[in-house]
Amino acid sequence: MITRLKQRMIEQSGLKNIHEKLENGARLAEQDALRLYEVRDLNVLGLLANIIRERKNGSRAFYILNRHINYSNICILSCQFCSFAKKRRDAGAYEFTIEEMAGKTSQALQLGITEIHMVGGLHPSWKFEHYEEMMRAIKSIDPKLHLKAFTAIEILHLAWIGKLKIQEVLERLRTAGLDSLPGGGAEIFSQRVRDQICRGKESAEEWLDVHRTWHRMGGRSTCTMLYGHVETIEERVDHLRKLRVLQDETGGFTAFIPLPFHSENNRLSHVPEPTGFENLRNLAIARLYLDNFDHIKCYWISHGLKLAQVSLSYGVDDIDGTVLEEKIYHMAGATTPQEQTAAELVKAIRETGRIPVQRDSLYREIPVPPISIPCNDRRYNGEKYWCGSGSKR
Repeated sequence: MITRLKQRMIEQSGLKNIHEKLENGARLAEQDALRLYEVRDLNVLGLLANIIRERKNGSRAFYILNRHINYSNICILSCQFCSFAKKRRDAGAYEFTIEEMAGKTSQALQLGITEIHMVGGLHPSWKFEHYEEMMRAIKSIDPKLHLKAFTAIEILHLAWIGKLKIQEVLERLRTAGLDSLPGGGAEIFSQRVRDQICRGKESAEEWLDVHRTWHRMGGRSTCTMLYGHVETIEERVDHLRKLRVLQDETGGFTAFIPLPFHSENNRLSHVPEPTGFENLRNLAIARLYLDNFDHIKCYWISHGLKLAQVSLSYGVDDIDGTVLEEKIYHMAGATTPQEQTAAELVKAIRETGRIPVQRDSLYREIPVPPISIPCNDRRYNGEKYWCGSGSKR
């Protein structure tokens, strides 16, 4: 139910017709999305996005206990926006052995993680069988552990080195332990943009086809958009449209993750990074336009935990997870921590008035015992509360 004050805010913003569409469950058109990008009133965008967020997920906010393994930054590509990739003889180039990856996994399992998120550069000399062995070694540590691994460009690289079709690559990796695909590498689908920021990388259609193939095999994946560099607003909306079309076709995406561009240590360092205003606006519009997506994620590593908290009032229902070790954004200048504890994530969610829900990789709730942490809300006079239920110790 919209209060009179909120109704007045919507009317003054010129978004009454869009609000009516949302109230009636109608789909927003591309022109509607472009209109939303013209709005400078973040409060109105948050108000509208929150209608959809609560319709889909109530007051729940999700997090996951996960660990990132960026297995190597040695890469045959030289994407202009990338601060992560190195050539073999560059300072800072590295590659983990399978034993090292297994060790990192074993250590993280002691902390209760349920997912390994594994991506890396396109290694110039590793054979396809090496990746299969990598999967089997990690999966053998705990068969219940969910392995989310290899972006679309990595899958295409493996098809090339293995002389295999995309479906054959995915079938063999699934046999070796692959459970889902991450959504990285989408960047912006416009070929004009790709020619400027990631020349030589896969095309939009190739990225979409990898995920389409995986979805048709019964697999699930996430999807992303890297924004705030050289793209136009029209190109952002076109990117969202292509994702929505594929989701209509397959229903295989679990979540959409907008990623703000970070400019340090790459060839686009002259481009200003997106502001907090732009980040919140982008998240809210994604929630409004992507009506066939259940979840919008604010990746706290790239936005910062404080903005991730605010985003829970701008259409977001997921702030990702513990992460434990992230290299890609930090090599691009991210100053966020490289990990968060479960208690810190729960506390961050509770402070916003949302209900923290630990999830697995497919957004199934994982029942957990309540965590006792100090509550900063003045209503509770500094006493300790159970974060899971809000009840007093």
